Amino acid sequence: MAHKKLTLPTKLCVACARPFAWRKKWERDWENVKYCSDRCRATGAGRG
Repeated sequence: MAHKKLTLPTKLCVACARPFAWRKKWERDWENVKYCSDRCRATGAGRG
């Protein structure tokens, strides 16, 4: 099964300001995802 990862939606992390792509585990809650990783979530917004 071939996937085209270039077509996935992306967002900017509020902690590190880096872009990150949609993941299957965020499928139901994509609108509320703010951080790219657990590390950024622990750091918090604007402190990374």
